[in-house]
Amino acid sequence: MKKDKVENLEQARAQIDVIDHALIELISARQFYVDQAVRFKRTTHDVQSPERVEDVIKKVRGAAQDQGVDPNLIEHIYREMIHHFIQRELKELRP
Repeated sequence: MKKDKVENLEQARAQIDVIDHALIELISARQFYVDQAVRFKRTTHDVQSPERVEDVIKKVRGAAQDQGVDPNLIEHIYREMIHHFIQRELKELRP
């Protein structure tokens, strides 16, 4: 995403609003694929998959570092998101 300097607070807030909308669209797409993935999982361990969680965390921490973003912040956000999606999957697996 291209980053341009802004001239005032209103411009900064407008750009933040655009980014927030894009983030929500991306999270929605991630949720869509999580919902698709649950069809291929048979057990609670398949859903919780601690190895996969740690692999994702490792990747996003690295990407955060590459982008100059605090890896601890990104890890916190991803762990929360992953926890939410796991709970969602578990409901689907065990209605």
